[in-house]
Amino acid sequence: MSYKTLIAGSLAALVALSCAAAQAEPPSGSLAPQVAPADPSAPDADAQMAPRLQRQIVAYARNEAPGTIVIDTPHTFLYYVLGNGQAIRYGIGVGRAGFTWSGVTQVVRKAEWPDWYPPAEMIARQPYLPRMVGGGPGNPLGARAMYLGGTEYRIHGTNDPTTIGKHVSSGCIRLTNEDVENLYERVQIGAKVIVLPQGAPTQMAQRTVSAPRTSWNVTRPSALY
Repeated sequence: MSYKTLIAGSLAALVALSCAAAQAEPPSGSLAPQVAPADPSAPDADAQMAPRLQRQIVAYARNEAPGTIVIDTPHTFLYYVLGNGQAIRYGIGVGRAGFTWSGVTQVVRKAEWPDWYPPAEMIARQPYLPRMVGGGPGNPLGARAMYLGGTEYRIHGTNDPTTIGKHVSSGCIRLTNEDVENLYERVQIGAKVIVLPQGAPTQMAQRTVSAPRTSWNVTRPSALY
C-alpha cells in the first residue's frame, strides 16, 4: 500500500467518525416488525454471544403498546414491543449486585456517539477515572445512548460484547453497538420504558407494572455505564 493511499484512507475514516459524532438530529424511529440487517463492515458481535442473547423476533404475551421498551433485568433481555404478540428481543448487560433498580420511566433524550462524564460519586470510588471521555469507538457508552428521565441511567452501547448477558454495570443497560444502533433507529423520544425487578418471571406474561410513568426504585443512586 502506498503512502498516499494510507493517508487518504485515514482521513476518510476520521471524517466519517466526525460526521457520526456531530450529527444533530436523531433519525426517526420505526415500528416495522422486521429486524434491520447488521452493517456487513462491522464486527460480528452476534458471533461472540450465546444464541439466546442474539437479536431476534420472539412471541411476546405482555400487553404493552408498540414502541414500549421492557427491560427484563434478571434474565438480561430487553424487549422492544412490536405489537400483535411480537417483540424484538435483545441480549443486554445490566446492573451488578447493589446497583439494580426497577420502575417505569421514559426516553427523554437520544445521542449518537455520546460523550461520557463519570458522576462525582463514581470518581470518589474510582479516582483514576477520566473526568470526560469524548464520543467515539473508545467511549464506554458506545455508539448510541438513550437517556432515561428522572435518573442518571441510560440504555447505551458497549465495545465489549463479552459483558452482554452479565450483571456488570452500575445501573445502566448496555447492548452491543450493532444492537443499540438497531434499537436507536426504532425508539422515539417519550417512549415508555419498564424496568422489571429482580425475581420477575420471564416476559411477566400474566403481570403488569402499575407504577406511574416517572417512578422508579433505585437500589443505588449512581451509575457508571
